[in-house]
Amino acid sequence: MAQAKNSNITVECPCCGAKLIIDSKLGKALRHEEPPQKRGELDLGNVQDLLREQARRREDIFQQSSADLKIQSELLDRKFAEALEKSKLEPITKPTRDIDLD
Repeated sequence: MAQAKNSNITVECPCCGAKLIIDSKLGKALRHEEPPQKRGELDLGNVQDLLREQARRREDIFQQSSADLKIQSELLDRKFAEALEKSKLEPITKPTRDIDLD
């Protein structure tokens, strides 16, 4: 924190490095300075690795989705077969109509 001659206080954010210029008499922020851009964090080697990792994750998600759909299909087939067997065991009856209930 540094204090200037004209009673402005400069405060720097410890996380991102952004600066706030505050008027100490008014107690209000006068302006905000964006944090300096960090350059050189990603070089081409890192970008290629990130792209490969994203492609691998997309492929894994696709494979998992495909397996889930296959399992869901098998589950529905099994439920249908059970319902069919259950319907074969039940006797066939004439359905009741609303008019028959009077």
